[in-house]
Amino acid sequence: MGRLEGKVAIVTGGAQGMGLAHVRRFVAEGAKVTLTDINPSGAERAQELGENVLFIQHDVASADAWDNVVRQTEERFGPVNILVNNAAIGLQKFFDELTEADYRMFVDINQVSVFLGMKAVVPSMRRASGGSIVNVSSTCGFLALPGTVGYTSTKFAVRGLTKAAAMDLGEDNIRVNCVHPGNTRTPMLEKAIAAGADLVTRQPIKRIADPDEVANLVLYLASDESSYSTGADFVVDGGITAAH
Repeated sequence: MGRLEGKVAIVTGGAQGMGLAHVRRFVAEGAKVTLTDINPSGAERAQELGENVLFIQHDVASADAWDNVVRQTEERFGPVNILVNNAAIGLQKFFDELTEADYRMFVDINQVSVFLGMKAVVPSMRRASGGSIVNVSSTCGFLALPGTVGYTSTKFAVRGLTKAAAMDLGEDNIRVNCVHPGNTRTPMLEKAIAAGADLVTRQPIKRIADPDEVANLVLYLASDESSYSTGADFVVDGGITAAH
């Protein structure tokens, strides 16, 4: 029996990179998964993964879109047990370049979407007698890098959202935890590598992570194995935050 047998999950930003790794791992462990993404290529990924995966094209910054995702998931699979708020943007812009519109875009997609996702899914989790919410932040939820004003400030906010929601939802048997990946091989990071960025010099494990290494941790938090963990930060970063 899989570690998520009988569970129903929603994973945002699931068409590629870490999100797709989470979806694949969840399906392999017995879950039924709604894969959401703004990118319509998610439909192809869902088809490849079989009947236990439903794709919904999804603007995570829209409350109405979130209500639709939860409704369709319940109609197809039943009440939701797991939510992984994975979708985000990571555009590099230095302070002098960053406009108000840029900053609000970061806030809407990286921060407000996490609140909307939790808000939409909690009634379904209550019907399921509990659940696990995994919010994906970043090592930039602990430290700042040049050109990351929008990204870093929203990833710090995701930590706060996680801890405050955990305080309010514990009595409903709903756990809320935060995962902080470091340098992980995704399409976003490949661009930085191609541009010659040296990403691993300052970390003890001097390599880029595979998305499956992050998925291992997300799987643990989604499963009942982490039943006594809530409101916590879980770091998978090759040690880059060890000096902070």
